[in-house]
Amino acid sequence: MKTPQEIENLLERILPRVTKPGRYTGGEYNQVVKDWAEVDYKVALAFPDIYDLGMSNLGLMIMYDIINKHRNLLAERVYSPWDDMETVMREREIPLFSLETKHPIRDFDLLAISLPYEQLYTNALNLMDLAGLPIRAEERDASYPLVIAGGHACYNPEPMARFIDVFVIGEGEEAILKIIGVMRAAAHLDRETQLRYIAQIEGCYVPRFYDVTYHDNGTVKAITPNMPEAPAKVMKTIVPVMPPPVTDFIIPFVELVHNRAPIEIMRGCTRGCRFCHAGMVTRPVRERPVEEVLTAMEQILESTGYEEIALLSLSSSDYTHVLELTEKIGQRFGHLGLNISLPSLRTETVSTQLMDNLGDGRRGGFTLAPEAATEKMRNIINKYVTHEELLETAREIYRRDWRTIKLYFMIGHPMETMEDVQAIADLAHQVLAEGRKFHNNKASVNVGVSTFIPKPQTPFQWEPMDEVDQVYDKINLLKDKMRGRGIRLRWNNPKESLFEGYLSRGDRRMAEVVELAWRKGAKFDAWHEHHAEAAWNEALAEVGLDPRFYTHRKRTIDEIFPWEHIDIAVTKKFLTQDYLMSQAQETRIDCRHQCFACGILPKLRDLRRETEDDAWECPPVPTRPHHKPRQERVPEVAGIPLTVIQ
Repeated sequence: MKTPQEIENLLERILPRVTKPGRYTGGEYNQVVKDWAEVDYKVALAFPDIYDLGMSNLGLMIMYDIINKHRNLLAERVYSPWDDMETVMREREIPLFSLETKHPIRDFDLLAISLPYEQLYTNALNLMDLAGLPIRAEERDASYPLVIAGGHACYNPEPMARFIDVFVIGEGEEAILKIIGVMRAAAHLDRETQLRYIAQIEGCYVPRFYDVTYHDNGTVKAITPNMPEAPAKVMKTIVPVMPPPVTDFIIPFVELVHNRAPIEIMRGCTRGCRFCHAGMVTRPVRERPVEEVLTAMEQILESTGYEEIALLSLSSSDYTHVLELTEKIGQRFGHLGLNISLPSLRTETVSTQLMDNLGDGRRGGFTLAPEAATEKMRNIINKYVTHEELLETAREIYRRDWRTIKLYFMIGHPMETMEDVQAIADLAHQVLAEGRKFHNNKASVNVGVSTFIPKPQTPFQWEPMDEVDQVYDKINLLKDKMRGRGIRLRWNNPKESLFEGYLSRGDRRMAEVVELAWRKGAKFDAWHEHHAEAAWNEALAEVGLDPRFYTHRKRTIDEIFPWEHIDIAVTKKFLTQDYLMSQAQETRIDCRHQCFACGILPKLRDLRRETEDDAWECPPVPTRPHHKPRQERVPEVAGIPLTVIQ
């Protein structure tokens, strides 16, 4: 294993030979560098894609900020090297290293991998291999870093169960410190004993402590814990109040995919779109106070110099104080010429005042996501907005000098017909006609179309995907109907959606496919020009799995899903009811206005009771005289409690 100094010396010679050497140098403004000899526990935070993408990942930066605020802990970053750099690293036997101090990842105590989407699976394996770690968890003893993973792709962790020691299900801000505390206290113990302690931390799923059996037809028969410390269901972990936002963002040396400073203004969503995985798994809704956002903006501008601030949430216009916030941003920062982006705006909550507060529209497009273009389809997906509301919103956007409107739709929804697809083209032309009333031929409409994937933990998890040939027919219809000046159509490759579909819906047997595909050369699967479709098809065939079993088979209501033991606090009963409502084209209103008993309140009752009433959008739970504050469970093995050191 090479030392940091040896790695530094080698980098001086090889970096001139690779593209964008700034990806690998570290040394950026605002990075945190600590004295290794003075720190007790060391964490490598990994995003398994290139620097240009990983540096924009807010989740990783939140972990970086939280861990490095502790004097006895350090966190350093690592990203996947691009092909040219990987080739040189393997030729020169350079292990994967951290950006901050060039320590080999093998030297760290913990490797935390972010998995926001399934196409990163093979990159995660490649990253571990470059670091000199066995990719299978069972082959790593306590001399190796503990490998944990978190992110939205972990709500069905089974396709990666063979490779990860611990999955953090839910929000990691508190869980990561609990895991570190346990590992510091149990450092002298063997890996299995360490994991038995960790399995008792809320939100921590240890795959090796569960056995999966199957019916003859290939469906899951049972998922059973094989260790007394492992709960039958792993309840997601959340933070009751959003932690302070990151403000000391690291300033990159190369241009990022999102060159801006993000502030999360709200977490969760109350709308209940039936296709939306994020909307289901991130409940309950928690909002950040306006003054905290404004203070964070001041600190970001002082410490970074960014000229664009992104106010992030799943549905930014649903943020209760969005008008007050945008108005105060204009008052306090308007003279600086900042670009304030507010992604994920819902058509029915975009008010004229909000448009006025957002200011000069000529800087870019205004984005709306109707997702469907007919009343029938909007009822099915529970994203109802009238045709006139959408056109009126477009009219007001164009009136305020925005010249481009971006519209996002999804095709392949359950019960969709070609007439529903034709309606997308019709609606786009109608929106363009509104724009031309104000801007003539300078008005434009950009339409993005993606393919529906029935994601785990959603009301549509029982549905099959649309046939690929049918999806191509729908795309061809849109291409034919959206010709001419002012309309631009973009779509994703249906085969890429099929790939994401069988990974996101896979069971534990899919892990063998992931490993085999990687050994056949698959990596950077999120990059369409690099996706090795042949390698995946060969791996599926050799393992004996048919991807259509996961993507094109309608489930019975009582089927046990591969993710059945992962509890997102939204009950299966609620999801089932919502699925049956979709088939009847029935909708639910925003649950801010009526609680539909999704499961959040009964399952997180104590946490809700101990949180300020206005901190969540869920109704408050009254405190009864006999109520005792929730006690933090202390992990124990064989009846012996373990003191967690923070």
